[in-house]
Amino acid sequence: MQIFHCPACSRRVYFDNLGCTCGQQLVFSPDTQSMTTGAPTCANREKIGCNWEATDGQFCRSCAMTETVPDIELPKNVDLWAQTEAAKRWMLANLERWGWFGASDGGTRPVFQLLAEKTSEGKEQVIMGHADGEITINVSEASPVILARRRAALGELYRTMVGHMRHEMAHFLFLRLSEDQQFLNDFRNLFGDERADYGAALEQHYKNPLPGGETHITSYATSHPHEDWAETTAHLLHLVDLLDSAQAAGMRFEGGPMDPFDAYACGDTETLIRMAVDATLAINHVNRALDLPDLYPFILTEPVKTKLALAHRFLRRNAQPMTQTNLVA
Repeated sequence: MQIFHCPACSRRVYFDNLGCTCGQQLVFSPDTQSMTTGAPTCANREKIGCNWEATDGQFCRSCAMTETVPDIELPKNVDLWAQTEAAKRWMLANLERWGWFGASDGGTRPVFQLLAEKTSEGKEQVIMGHADGEITINVSEASPVILARRRAALGELYRTMVGHMRHEMAHFLFLRLSEDQQFLNDFRNLFGDERADYGAALEQHYKNPLPGGETHITSYATSHPHEDWAETTAHLLHLVDLLDSAQAAGMRFEGGPMDPFDAYACGDTETLIRMAVDATLAINHVNRALDLPDLYPFILTEPVKTKLALAHRFLRRNAQPMTQTNLVA
């Protein structure tokens, strides 16, 4: 994610800021990827701290995708909803750098069901997933305590709300991309035939989970071609955003990019991955000084890099480079 500047005083401001320290109220414009003033604000600004501009007269582009919100009769659910929407906005802003879901994208958009496990009527089971353009997210995992418990219970090296958003959105992006027969041909040659029985594949995975090994980014990716795509695409989004954020923060590391550089405009997947890995090594060194976990604890094998390259090639077909006027000087 880029770092922005206040239109009034040019101070640094960040993606989720509602205002600047100078007192100026800020509104984020996803179309220009910049902080603005005077734009119509999302109806959820006061409720959950949404700082995006309204695009339909009431809600912003991100909030308009949410069909169901958690039971807000429980005050804790409002905070979980806010954190979940913040993760969704982050994910959508990243994808708009590649032309997805912006004003010029006339394709279908996902519908989000944001549900909580605790409601005013008792506990409910919430299963995250995607089905026919509808994405269900369990907002309870916005709680650091619950997230930590599930990360440990499932033995996952990385589990975050932004990660959930990227994984489930990857399933939706597959629907959009599969309208292109060339994509389907290339996908099936590399990932396998997604028409294989999904339910049976997951049942077999949970009975006998396989390691990712040389060919898959995670164990879950081995379960079915759909999950291999979703896991691979999520990791592509992790790596590109990681590099973009490091560049925006002014990080300099051996093998890193020189200014000016736009990670989302870069079409060389091999170079992009190499620089992202170099960035993680630099950050890992800093983390270890504070006895913190490594930033990105995954090994990228050559077969996995080939899959990342396919996802990268198709997802960035409509990428537009950012203008430097939108960024911090």
